[in-house]
Amino acid sequence: MKAMILAAGRGERLRPLTDSLPKPLVAAAGKPLIVYHLEKLAAAGIKEVVINHAWLGHKLVQALGNGSQWGLTINYSAEENALETAGGIKQALSLLGDEAFLVINGDIYIDELPDITQAMAQLKAEPALEAFLWLIDNPQHNPEGDFAIIGAQLAQAGANKLTYSGMGIYHPKMFADIGAGKQALGPLLRHKMADKKIIGSRTSTYWCDVGTIERLDLLTNYLATGTISAET
Repeated sequence: MKAMILAAGRGERLRPLTDSLPKPLVAAAGKPLIVYHLEKLAAAGIKEVVINHAWLGHKLVQALGNGSQWGLTINYSAEENALETAGGIKQALSLLGDEAFLVINGDIYIDELPDITQAMAQLKAEPALEAFLWLIDNPQHNPEGDFAIIGAQLAQAGANKLTYSGMGIYHPKMFADIGAGKQALGPLLRHKMADKKIIGSRTSTYWCDVGTIERLDLLTNYLATGTISAET
C-alpha cells in the first residue's frame, strides 16, 4: 500500500514561519511535522510515499530526499501552483498506482496512525465503495463538525457530526470523473457521500491541526509535557 502526504499548502496563518519554509517542514518540539508522519508510515510497514508540493517545494525535496533514511521511497508531485486537495491527488495518480492508497494532511499531528489494515479490509469487502475516512471529536475551531457516521456510511447531514481528521484511504476511481487542475476535495466528498460511496469511523488518537501559531505552540507543549491544553 502506498501513502500520499499532502504538502502543497501555503500556510498563511503560520506566517512568518512559512515565509521561508513549506508548512510541513515547520517544527514542533524540534522535529518537522512531516517527519513525524514519515516515521509512523515506515513503522506501519508502508514503503512508498508520494508527496505533493508547491510553495517552496524544493525545500521539501532537499530536506527529505528519496526517503531512504526512514526506509521509504519518496516520489514527489510538483505543482506550479497549489491544486488543492482533490486536484493534487488527481495529478499524483500516476505515482500512486491502481490500488487504494492512504492520504494524510501534511499539517496535522497524530500520536498514532489509525487501523489501516481494518479500513482496507472494509473497502475491499464492498467493491462499490471508494473511500474510508477517519473522523475525530470536534476541536474548538470546528465545533459543528463536518460529517455524520450513520451505520458505517458517512453523510453530510445527521446528528452528532464529527470532524474530518485529514486522514483517509481513497481508491483512484474516486477521482476518475474530475478534471485536471485546481479541485477542492469537499464537493467531491459530498457527492460521493450522497451516492453512499464513502464509509468511515471515529479515531480517538491525539490529533492537532497545526494551522496557526497558537496550535503549533499547543502541540509543542503537548510533545514536551504530555499535557493537552485547550485553545484560547
